[in-house]
Amino acid sequence: MTVRDIVRFPDPRLKVPAAAVTAFGDDLAALVEDLADTMAAAPGIGITAPHIGVPQRVVVIRLSPAEPRRVFINPVITEASVDLARATEGSVSMPGVVETVERPARVTVRYQDAAGGVHSESHAGLMAVCLQHEIDQLDGRFWTERLSRLKRDRLVARYAKLRRAGS
Repeated sequence: MTVRDIVRFPDPRLKVPAAAVTAFGDDLAALVEDLADTMAAAPGIGITAPHIGVPQRVVVIRLSPAEPRRVFINPVITEASVDLARATEGSVSMPGVVETVERPARVTVRYQDAAGGVHSESHAGLMAVCLQHEIDQLDGRFWTERLSRLKRDRLVARYAKLRRAGS
């Protein structure tokens, strides 16, 4: 469909909680296609509607080109393990910088598909990390908020330097 412009950090729209999707139809299907195209062009493995300036609870994830894309509408974490895992994270809204983040190792997520059907799945590994990262974004919590102040300040400074060098 269309590759959309990505909202870049520190745009305040990234801190606004997204609204629940209530209409399942052609407009939602078009949004999902635009998200998938934008994520592939970024490139990235996960994207939310807020990343393209649409304040709705829509997530598209494709962990690798060999895997099908996954669509999660109105996702909510219903269970999270007490054991933690560390993974390297970044964002299509903050390209060029990554950092290690610690999150629950396993999560159960309730969500709707693009037709409105309700599902619940448990995940570990990269899918668990990605779901938590994107659901945080839907809740208006940018991934850098999971870092210590020192790591966050250093990361933001590196990102600012990259942006200055690119302009």
